[in-house]
Amino acid sequence: MSFDEYCLEQYPSNDAFFYLWRNRPSVIIGLNQNAYSEVNLGYLNAHDIRLARRVTGGGAVYHDLQNLNYTFIGRDVSPQPMVDALRSLGVEAALTGRNDIFVDGAKVSGYARRVWHDRQIVHGTLMYDVDLDTLARVLDVPGSKLEAKGIASVRSRVTNLKDRLPQFPSLDELQAALQELLSAGDTELPFGEERRSAVQRISDEKFSTWEWIYGQSKAADLVREGRLPCGTVEVRLSLDRGVLTGVDFGGDFLGGLNAGTLAEQLVGLRFTRETLGAALEAADPGRYFDRTSSQDLLNLIIPL
Repeated sequence: MSFDEYCLEQYPSNDAFFYLWRNRPSVIIGLNQNAYSEVNLGYLNAHDIRLARRVTGGGAVYHDLQNLNYTFIGRDVSPQPMVDALRSLGVEAALTGRNDIFVDGAKVSGYARRVWHDRQIVHGTLMYDVDLDTLARVLDVPGSKLEAKGIASVRSRVTNLKDRLPQFPSLDELQAALQELLSAGDTELPFGEERRSAVQRISDEKFSTWEWIYGQSKAADLVREGRLPCGTVEVRLSLDRGVLTGVDFGGDFLGGLNAGTLAEQLVGLRFTRETLGAALEAADPGRYFDRTSSQDLLNLIIPL
């Protein structure tokens, strides 16, 4: 994401250019999305899957090393060159009106666009042999999403390209072929150490920060329900910019003190396991929910 932003805003080129790239397992959410209502954060944390936020709109996408990403930057760019390249390789690819590339009625690529001054960026995914089971799990949010402002992901039937491109038994080979087709003999642009350092600074100061990844999240209301030692507990959560703005406990459970008092103590806190875990430990939830530990309640509020 940092490389994309640097190339769009700072790389000196009067001509359009492109690059192909891959990420280790990660989920990339759109600029206007709520991380908590779009992504199964517990699954990501348990499986070392990175979460990032891009500067373009659209929905959440899953990347792994069997997914190829593309970026086009210039004054008037589109994903059409990628469609043309796929068609030249024998794949009947077509653009849709919803920022996707489809093959035989299934999505193989989603892309997004951003305008900056007189330049544009179009970047997207290209699914070669993506782990579709993991893709489904990372975008399956536990608990019910009541309402989330901003943009929600549009779910489409997805498919991989591997079976449609038997002449390319590996993504490395497909990437090399696409690189050749898209470049059409043009030369490679230089990108030295000074520019690499600038990209790293953008990552450190913006794209890797909690404020960017979580703090940009628009308002959302979530509900969690589960069976705890005290009985059935339902908790309704209101979030804005990654901070709890409302908490309400309900359900069929036993407890001594009024759970509303505990709810009030959680309002204003960052919605992270670390922050809420410390607050619950200090509050001693067993006083509100019989025989229920802080870890029990934390796992309900933010599932692993």
